[in-house]
Amino acid sequence: MTSLTSASIVRLLATGALSVGALAGCRNAEALKTDRQDAEPLHEAVEALNGVIVYDIFSPPQASRVYAYASVAAYEVLQQRDSSYRSLAGQLAGLTPVPAAPPDSAYYAPLASVHAFMTVGKALTFSQDRMDSLRTAMDERLRRAGVPDEVYRRSLAYGDTVAAHILAWSKKDRFLQTRGMSKYTVTQEPGRWIPTPPMYADAVEPNWGTLRAFAMDSSSQFRPEAAYAFDTTPASQFFRDAREVYDVTRRLTEDQKETVLFWDDNPYVMHVQGHTMYATKKRTPGGHWMAIAAIAARKTGADMMKSAEAYALTSLALADGFIACWDAKFHANLIRPETVINRHIDERWQPMLQTPPFPEYPSGHSTISAAAAMVLTHLFGERFAFTDSSEYAFGLPVRSFPSFALAAQEAGMSRLYGGIHFRHGVEAGLAQGRAVGAQLLARARTRIEPTVAQAGAPAGATSAARDSAKRRGAAAPAPSAGSR
Repeated sequence: MTSLTSASIVRLLATGALSVGALAGCRNAEALKTDRQDAEPLHEAVEALNGVIVYDIFSPPQASRVYAYASVAAYEVLQQRDSSYRSLAGQLAGLTPVPAAPPDSAYYAPLASVHAFMTVGKALTFSQDRMDSLRTAMDERLRRAGVPDEVYRRSLAYGDTVAAHILAWSKKDRFLQTRGMSKYTVTQEPGRWIPTPPMYADAVEPNWGTLRAFAMDSSSQFRPEAAYAFDTTPASQFFRDAREVYDVTRRLTEDQKETVLFWDDNPYVMHVQGHTMYATKKRTPGGHWMAIAAIAARKTGADMMKSAEAYALTSLALADGFIACWDAKFHANLIRPETVINRHIDERWQPMLQTPPFPEYPSGHSTISAAAAMVLTHLFGERFAFTDSSEYAFGLPVRSFPSFALAAQEAGMSRLYGGIHFRHGVEAGLAQGRAVGAQLLARARTRIEPTVAQAGAPAGATSAARDSAKRRGAAAPAPSAGSR
C-alpha cells in the first residue's frame, strides 16, 4: 500500500486523476481511479434541466438554445483535462476560448463541469429558484463524497468562470433582439398559415431564423426546395398530399397510434371537455433526443468526457436544426393540414395530435430528429440498437429501434400519422436535418487525431507521446482517430 501525501492529492486533483471516493476514505494507490468514468452526475444534471424546461413550458426552439449553451459549458470544462479532445472555441460561431484554470490550483473537473452546466441552465430558464436548488443539491452531493473544502470552492469558482464566459457568448446570438421584433401577421392569403384550434395561439418564435447559427454559415444555408404550391384542385400535388393525411389518419394501425403518441413531444397540450379546459406538459422534441443521447451513453458505459461530448454535439445539432427549420417555416408560411381538410374535405375532421402554432413546412420534429441522429450515429455507430424508455415517465410504453436513423425516420412519419404534417413537409425536414447534422460534424471537431506516424506506431507509442505532451502542457494525440 502506498500512502498519499497532501501534495500528491493536489497533483492528482489538478489532473482530474483522483477519485472523490479515494479522497473520502482510501489512502492507497489502488484507489486511484478517475471519477470521470462516472457520468451519472452529468446525466442527472441534464435530466434536472429538462425537468425545469418542462415546468417552465419552454417552446421547442427556446429549449434547444438552453441545452446547447449549458452543454457546451460542461464540455469546455472537461476537455481541458483530456488531451484527446479539443475545444469548440474557434469552431462554433463567436465562441472564444474559455478562461483556463490557474495552473497551480487544484480543482475537481467533474464538479466544475456540472456546476457550469447548471449555472448556465439557471441563467437561461425562468424558474431560477428551482434551478438554484437543484444546482446546490448536485454540488453538495459531490462535496459530501469527499472533495476537500478548498478544492470544492475552487471547482465551483472555475465552473462559475466558464459559465460566465458561455453566457456572455450567448448574449450575442440575437435572441434578445428577437424579443422586440414584429409578430407574425395573419392574413387571408390562400395557403398561408393561420392559427388552429383549440387555442388559436399566435405563431411561436416567428423570428427564430434570425438567430446566430452555431455551425451553419447562415440560417438559410439548408433551406429546402419550395413547398408544393397551394392548390385545392383534386389533381394537384398539394391536394393529393392533403388527401393522404385525411385518408391515413382515418385508418391508423395500433402501432401507428402508439408511434404518434410516443413522438408527440408537445410541451403544452390544451384539452377541452365541454366547458372545461386543462393542459398537460411534456418534454420537447429536443428534450426527447437529449434523453436518447443519455440512453446511448449509459448503454456504452461512456465516461463523463464522452457523455459531455455527446450532449454538446446533440444539443448543437438540435439548436442549429431549429434555427434552420424556423427560417424555412416562416419563409414558406404554409397552411396546416387541419385547416385545409376542414375547409375542403371534411369540416368535422380532427388530427390525432394537437396542431402546433407555427407554419407547416418543413416538419420541425423531422429536421431536428435527423440532425440529432446524424450526430449520435457518428458517435455510437450506424447499427446502434437501443430501447427508448424516456417517455415512460409520461405514461407511454418503451420503443426499440435498430438505429438512430430509423428512430428519426419514425419520428418524422409520426407527424403525418398524427395529422399535423404533409408527407412533403416530413421528407423535406428529414433531408434538411441530415444536412444540418453533417455540417456540424464537418465544422465542429471534438477529437484530436494522431499524426500519420503516430497512427502507425507500435502499441504503447501513442500513449507515451500523449503522456509526454501532457508534461509539456501541449495538446496530445488520441489513441485513434475517434469521433470528430
